[in-house]
Amino acid sequence: MTQAPGQSAAELEAYAESKNLFLPAVTWVHHWTPGLFSFRVERPQSFRFTSGEFVMIGVMGADGKPVMRAYSIVSPSWEEHLEFFSVKVQEGALTSQLQHLQVGDRILLGRKPTGTLVLDALEPGKHLVMIGTGTGLAPFLSVLRDPDTHEKFANVIITHTVRQKEELAYSSFLQEEIRNDEIFGELLRDRFTYYPTVTRGEFHTRGRITDRIREGLFRSDIGLTEKDRADSRWMICGSMDFNKEMIEILESWGAVEGTRNNPGQFVVERAFVG
Repeated sequence: MTQAPGQSAAELEAYAESKNLFLPAVTWVHHWTPGLFSFRVERPQSFRFTSGEFVMIGVMGADGKPVMRAYSIVSPSWEEHLEFFSVKVQEGALTSQLQHLQVGDRILLGRKPTGTLVLDALEPGKHLVMIGTGTGLAPFLSVLRDPDTHEKFANVIITHTVRQKEELAYSSFLQEEIRNDEIFGELLRDRFTYYPTVTRGEFHTRGRITDRIREGLFRSDIGLTEKDRADSRWMICGSMDFNKEMIEILESWGAVEGTRNNPGQFVVERAFVG
């Protein structure tokens, strides 16, 4: 699946080696909806990353040239596999091919993960609020399962906004499975809130998360007050327009964007999948 027509597995391996790329095999694929899917690949033994980071992954295009894009890693840094969450864009240079992955296929994987959605870029606080839309949920699934998250924050909230409720991928995991997990279940019992919102159709928390934040609905739903803003830290991951809107909201409250070298009250991921 990663090879161009007429290209042998040996040629693919030679290319990956020449570009210093990993070539892990796909071990699991799950299609959530006609437009969303997730997949896992083997984790190379020497691959290290921080929960919340992204990495370049790709395939060989029909023209024999690589197509690489940035993908957030769904897995926490301790997990033995690497999981990714993707849209399906029929005309997309990469996703038009990725959506047909099968177990045993190989993908190109970069060696240098990076990203801004890391705990080290945030100042100490009490509440960690992770706001994501669409596949922007991916890095938060990683951060949620990092033990450091729960050492640094007493309260963890993940929001996930999609158009239709069928697109709430990982909802069963966030509502039930992780709470029954032998490692995280007890840890998250009274300290984790999953807050999905849907913009089209009937749903108990309907609307754009930015509107619910502005109107005070989000704050009241999760039991926080305006005074809690001082102890809240934010992670943002969505479209360019969404990120901009969230930045405007947070900066209007006096929050400052952070980096690893200069931690602040919020961080934003600006890498996108196409």
